[in-house]
Amino acid sequence: MAMCCDLQVDVNGEEVFMVNKETLASFSCRFSKLFGKLMGSASLKVIFHDFPGGAEGFELMTRFCYNNGRTEITPSNLVLVYCIADFMEMDGDILLQAQNTLRGISSWTWSELLVALKQCQDLLPPSNTSLILRIVMDCIIEKLSCPFATTLYDTSSTENVSSFQFSSRTMTIYNLKTNCSMKTWWFEDLMFLNTKLVEMVIRGLISKEIEQSTVFNFLLCYHQSKWSGAKPEEKYKITEVVIGLLSLLDKSSLSVKGLFNLYQAALNMKVSKKYKNKLEIMIGSQLHQATIDYLLVPPPRGKKYAYDVNLILRLGKSFLLQDGGHLSQESRLTKVAELMDLYLAEVAPDFHLRPSKFAALVKMLPESARESHDRLYEAIAVYFKCHTGLYEQEQLNICCALNYKQLSARHLKQAYRTKFPSRRAVGAFKRQQSNLRSLLQEVCYMRTKDKKEEIESILHDTYSIDLPTEAQKLREDSQSMPSKTLELRKAFETAHIQVTNGIKSRLPFWANNTRYLPKLFP
Repeated sequence: MAMCCDLQVDVNGEEVFMVNKETLASFSCRFSKLFGKLMGSASLKVIFHDFPGGAEGFELMTRFCYNNGRTEITPSNLVLVYCIADFMEMDGDILLQAQNTLRGISSWTWSELLVALKQCQDLLPPSNTSLILRIVMDCIIEKLSCPFATTLYDTSSTENVSSFQFSSRTMTIYNLKTNCSMKTWWFEDLMFLNTKLVEMVIRGLISKEIEQSTVFNFLLCYHQSKWSGAKPEEKYKITEVVIGLLSLLDKSSLSVKGLFNLYQAALNMKVSKKYKNKLEIMIGSQLHQATIDYLLVPPPRGKKYAYDVNLILRLGKSFLLQDGGHLSQESRLTKVAELMDLYLAEVAPDFHLRPSKFAALVKMLPESARESHDRLYEAIAVYFKCHTGLYEQEQLNICCALNYKQLSARHLKQAYRTKFPSRRAVGAFKRQQSNLRSLLQEVCYMRTKDKKEEIESILHDTYSIDLPTEAQKLREDSQSMPSKTLELRKAFETAHIQVTNGIKSRLPFWANNTRYLPKLFP
């Protein structure tokens, strides 16, 4: 006797199925609870808006129910079966069959794992980190960490995965499989991942001690692939996720070229200061790899100076903070010094570059970083020539970075011929600055000294035991204690005014002589 089709099921607006409600209810607790006492009723209609897998998924479920609890479960539909079973509250045989298939996951091909991972991404809620997702992800990472991982590649991989409508732009941008690189063959296969899953992959690869330069290259490829055609909010999210994951890598695995390209994208998207700082720290750690073209970054909008000098100051500070533990510190420092000499030559003619900023640039590196100060002298000479309105204190402050003993005879002779500050004047200015710093440190020490707090504590105790005479004596002592601090502060302020008085009253630069330098930032 043929079964009556007494139930209409509209699946996500894709297709309407006519089925027997009693047959489906016998395997699905959700249908059973939905119908309840309506089993004998006339034809009913159910509408699903979010059925896993759409019409294909519902058809898979009906085949299972009409076949008395039997259906073929393969790597290509395993995740879908799990999602349907959870959605329709099906237990028993279907879960047992799925678990049996899952036990053989270690023997799955690479393409079968990709299909399962793609289904996890499409079918599981974003907040869901289910057991099956973790199992599939662990197996993917194990395959990639295998010493013979390149042998996992099979020619059917791309064809099988493309049935899930992978992005065509991924195929055109990264034709990595044709080259079959020994380290990057898997890049193209994982470009479909969303930011949540790519984070799981990267953290897993790091834990397996995969070569981190390969992980770095994958993240750059991933960023470029996802960036193309994405909405602004998506670009913003992708950029921040990639920066966050790059910060987990060992600094020695980073490439300054890729980091600068990513920095340009971050500036365009106006990412948060937190992630921009992370990126600058990474760039700073590899500053010795950079060339002059990378440093010629355009200034922020609205600024008149030619290049972003503040960025270079931050990168230099980051380099010095991170470079202390490297065995090759001296050679790295020498490379950065050579790079900075080239940068100083580029920015010195900029009429809008303030003396304080130029002084910060020339004094950014320690004196020992340069074997010769000839190029530093040349950059300073150009700056003085283009900024004729400088006061003597400003010139002396800039020349503090210059060691006359490390100048060649030609440059030393030239310095004496011109109105360059003399070695004696620079030395006197350095000593004055050193004395001021020492004085300031002493003042700060006196301010932070806790003797006054101790006296106030004693005063409090004397008040409580009613000893007015002793309390008054202690109070007088506490009041006289800051006298030395005040004297030191007065001496410091007097000396400081003498040094900075000219700077505050300096005339503005000549705006009519502006020269725009080429912007070579890639």
